[in-house]
Amino acid sequence: MSKKKVLVVDDEPAIRKLLERGLSGYGYEVVAVGNGVDALATTAHLNPDMILLEVKFQSEPDGLEVCHQLREWTRTPIIILTEHHEKNIRLAALNAGADDYITKPFDMDELEARIRAVLRRGESQEIKRETAIIRTHDLVIDLVSRRITLGGKYIHLTPKEYELLRVLATNAGRVLTFDTILHKVWGEIDSLDPAHNVRVHINMIRKKLKDEPAHLHQPHYIYNEPGVGYRFTDL
Repeated sequence: MSKKKVLVVDDEPAIRKLLERGLSGYGYEVVAVGNGVDALATTAHLNPDMILLEVKFQSEPDGLEVCHQLREWTRTPIIILTEHHEKNIRLAALNAGADDYITKPFDMDELEARIRAVLRRGESQEIKRETAIIRTHDLVIDLVSRRITLGGKYIHLTPKEYELLRVLATNAGRVLTFDTILHKVWGEIDSLDPAHNVRVHINMIRKKLKDEPAHLHQPHYIYNEPGVGYRFTDL
């Protein structure tokens, strides 16, 4: 049986060393990094079975932002490492998609038990590993760098346009209703015609991707579902 891979993310060398030694003793394959940028890149490359993530870093992005970005493209289980007094941070981390948390200083036996519990839960739910790169025809969406290219050329999207395209592309083949899109991209908004926001942003994305009727020779990416919402191609 192959070893489970654990990615440790903490900017304190002593903590990284402690976790590397301790978890290796339990039979895990451990890789440790010291910042959020390396955490995102290593997750995409390593595809770990578990991530142990400190929430506070000296540099950006912090652990909460890393957790949020990871949840855009991976379901890898995440356990947050926090201080005892950081209840608000623990809640924020769970809301950002973390599976569990453990407070410092922690007992290694308890941490390993938490890891096993989260891994079992994930296996029982048959978690699907999602790719960090979405390729459709000439369109490439890099969910780690948040970079869009079309035919090898960089396409600039506003933050809301990117988020809307990401939501559609990570649900390729599924019809997403206006309400679903609004909730995932805008949250609650106060507007007489909230679906209008979706239509406007979809039209802007289509122009940038040349995904319009005037470009019939181009492959289509976003399809209308009249009166319902939109669907991203699964071809």
